[in-house]
Amino acid sequence: MDIVAGIDIGGTKTKVGLVTKEGKCLKSTWFRTREYPDFEKYLDKLYATVKSLVNDYPEDLNVLGIGIGAPNASSRHGTIENASNLLWKGTVPILAKLQERISVPMKLMNDASAAALGEMLFGNAKGMKDFIVVTLGTGFGAGIVANGQLIDGYDGFAGELGHVDMTLGDGRLTGLGVRGGLEAYVSATGLKRTILFMMSKYMDESRFRSIAFNDLHGEDITKAAEEGDPIALKAFDYTADILGQALANFTAFSQPEAFFLLGGLIGSGKWITEPLKKYFNDYLLEVYKGKVKLMYSGMKGKTAAICGAAALIWEDHQ
Repeated sequence: MDIVAGIDIGGTKTKVGLVTKEGKCLKSTWFRTREYPDFEKYLDKLYATVKSLVNDYPEDLNVLGIGIGAPNASSRHGTIENASNLLWKGTVPILAKLQERISVPMKLMNDASAAALGEMLFGNAKGMKDFIVVTLGTGFGAGIVANGQLIDGYDGFAGELGHVDMTLGDGRLTGLGVRGGLEAYVSATGLKRTILFMMSKYMDESRFRSIAFNDLHGEDITKAAEEGDPIALKAFDYTADILGQALANFTAFSQPEAFFLLGGLIGSGKWITEPLKKYFNDYLLEVYKGKVKLMYSGMKGKTAAICGAAALIWEDHQ
């Protein structure tokens, strides 16, 4: 059976899976990215993980290639460059180094752009020519498709919308040092920072007043919202307001038919999505109202990023 190995490198986890031509993930696993600050040891772990998945599968598999999605990835050069949420700094030649260990075709792309390609091949964007995928995890990523073409950019770095300043230079710093940048507010990490901001701004009682920042997790904030915690509810509303304004701004640039939302923050469900729909519609220019959909990925949740990465190779075998 022909398969492609899909690798999603995130600031928290690295996910690896085996993906069929139909976009089905046969088997997947993950490990913590930050447990491998030494890049060579990280690559050894990556190689061992792919090898184990293939060898342990009950059928014989023919690996057509490996697709990799990563933050700040250059599809032109096969490198990861100055990624804010990864421990390896500077320019990291990931494709060249990994090909020393595995001699199969490989492609690398910004993780959100890979997700957009996956959505076109396997997900809910089949037949769409204009859409934007927004990934809300440790950071904020965007993959942009216009006129049926993925916008990759001159040097392979298009779509870094998480570092667009939303506050005119008077706000939180992103990992790349952009003051007021979107991902400092709209991401799993940004939501945690907003909890602290809301506790300093309001006097409401909240479970978070006795929890240290490093012990705070996104699932805790969702659970608190379900229980009516006022600080959690204010934090989600604040986050949705900023994201709604950002998506309305992005609409004016390329007028997508839809935004596809995926990632850990979207896992919070109605607490983020319901206020988002309201704010998004409020901020849209009149000419766009009722024309732009907010949708979810058609690729299965936990393997969406893996399938998106695998689509980098599968697009050549359609």
